[in-house]
Amino acid sequence: MIITGDDPEYIAFVKAHLRDQFLMTDLGPLRYFLGIEVSSTSDDFSISQEKYIQDLFARAALANKRTVETPMELNVKLRPTDGDPLPDPTHYRHLVGSLVYLAVTRPDISYPVHILSQFVLAPTTVHYSHLLRVLRYLRGTITRCLFFPRSSSLQLQCYSDATWANDPMDRRSLSTYCVFLGGSLVAWKTKKHVVVSRSSVEAELRAMASVTTEVTWLRWLLADFGVCYDTHSTFVRQYRCY
Repeated sequence: MIITGDDPEYIAFVKAHLRDQFLMTDLGPLRYFLGIEVSSTSDDFSISQEKYIQDLFARAALANKRTVETPMELNVKLRPTDGDPLPDPTHYRHLVGSLVYLAVTRPDISYPVHILSQFVLAPTTVHYSHLLRVLRYLRGTITRCLFFPRSSSLQLQCYSDATWANDPMDRRSLSTYCVFLGGSLVAWKTKKHVVVSRSSVEAELRAMASVTTEVTWLRWLLADFGVCYDTHSTFVRQYRCY
């Protein structure tokens, strides 16, 4: 059971009332939940999945200790026909599924996980090699976490970007965005467009539309919580030449 709030007397009252009705144990402040580790101080708190990553290494049987600086090579474009089909794709599917859950606290692997998850139906040796690269990247960055300072401002800042005709098979683009509430990263996403963009401008506009939808929802959510937030939102976009 997780109880949130800032009134210790009322929290104690709720727990006592629940103990009268149900068989329960108070485990104290939240430290670990579903593979997510929570660390808090009077000034900030952070969430990570370091133990989950270590367990992932054991399941992947990654013997060597080599690390890489980035989770995926620059400008790589994977195809379903690259490499030889894996004789048993179960292991690949299991690892990719684990990485999907890991992306809950590791936005830096959102893009490669999005790419690799497109090949779970029929993965090949090439796809598996790129999957191992993500794991080697995690080995060198295992202590990274999401950090949330308590004194952060309530200004929403949004960053979005898009590729154009990035997929070599269907020519559809990718859009990605991240949203900060003050200095805290609260939302991020990488997604392939459902239609083909006929220009890089159209692809960028679709990316902006996606992050605008997310910001609108976050504003409604903050309003429901009774949070007074800064109404100024900043969009920062990176333009590319194609």
